[in-house]
Amino acid sequence: MRIAHVITRMIIGGAQENTLLNCQDLIADHGDEVLLICGPETGPEGDLLGRTHAAKDGSAERLKSQPVPVQVIDSLRRSIHPVRDWQAAGELAAVLNNFDPDVVHTHSAKAGLLGRHVAWKQFKRSSGGRPTVIHTVHGAPFHDYQSASAKRFFIACERWAAKRCHHMISVADAMTDLMVAAGVAPRDKFTTISSGMDVEPFLAADDHRASVRQRYGINDEHVVVGKIARLFHLKGHEDLIRSARLVVDACPQVRFLLVGDGVLRDELKSQITSLGLVDHFIFTGLVPPREVPAMIGAMDLLVHTSYREGLARALPQALIAGKPVISYDIDGAREVVIDDQTGYLVTPGDECGLANRIIHLAKHRELRLQQGRTGQLRFTNQFRHQTMTKQIRELYCQIVAHNQSSLTS
Repeated sequence: MRIAHVITRMIIGGAQENTLLNCQDLIADHGDEVLLICGPETGPEGDLLGRTHAAKDGSAERLKSQPVPVQVIDSLRRSIHPVRDWQAAGELAAVLNNFDPDVVHTHSAKAGLLGRHVAWKQFKRSSGGRPTVIHTVHGAPFHDYQSASAKRFFIACERWAAKRCHHMISVADAMTDLMVAAGVAPRDKFTTISSGMDVEPFLAADDHRASVRQRYGINDEHVVVGKIARLFHLKGHEDLIRSARLVVDACPQVRFLLVGDGVLRDELKSQITSLGLVDHFIFTGLVPPREVPAMIGAMDLLVHTSYREGLARALPQALIAGKPVISYDIDGAREVVIDDQTGYLVTPGDECGLANRIIHLAKHRELRLQQGRTGQLRFTNQFRHQTMTKQIRELYCQIVAHNQSSLTS
């Protein structure tokens, strides 16, 4: 098959890693011809393609593993800009016409909107008819923390775009529920496929436990509570820090390991200082993806206090590494965080409940090990990137076959 993936940015992030692994697997395991189309933007998170700059001719940069042909469209940017977006649509149509794919698979809000529009309306295949158009919902662009007008606007955009694709993939059932409730598309237009990852480094996470703990001055008696997230709004770091005061009073051996960086770093450090918790918090700064398994290996449990997120990859990553998780009960979290089995769910904003759950696991080592083992056995195969790609390609084949039969009937 000839498959074009379209995404706005290839920063280091869950949706981007999902997309790159899918492209690599389609080439290596299925012999498909794949073109990854993206914009030039990078960010403080880093660039997943290892580019120092966007090549002006859109040529592919060298990837460390399975090479993937990459076409950079300079006008394809995340922010809304009518003139530039119109230009991006034209350039995208030209790229797709030249590549002539069987399937166009879009990701993210902007690329999803433009990509579906171009593939559905403007792009005409040389073989006749439009290509099969698939969109993945990694996270909804609308949420309760936007203004009412912004939320209505993004819902309207998603409804419009949903009519310009054959099928949609959700990374969690919760994303389908959200889209259906908002009237974006009927439930039968969605299929849930877990966002894949390279699970092997997480299965071996504890191999690095001693060296990472030594690096950050963590002793054997310390119980490490980890959080992996940008230091950014709606990630809930402030909640965790306030709850930490209760945790430390009950369990002074607890240390909090914050993996990530962002605009709130200084503000969060000031909050920690004001609560007298400086000795109990460790900031790692930005960590390359290859080092994340080692960071999880140093932890004894992971917390996730974000207020919105499709299904944070840190949750299955921690479970695959054999660590229990405590998460706010949002979006797809409940699909991997199973109360009393793989960890605990907490009502968003319930800082006392969060503290109590952390204290409970901090005091019971055997329970931590038991819940971690349960999560590892339950979710390792589900989140293998090869499993994801196999399911996605089977979906491609089903939709392509259906579309072809419709043309001939």
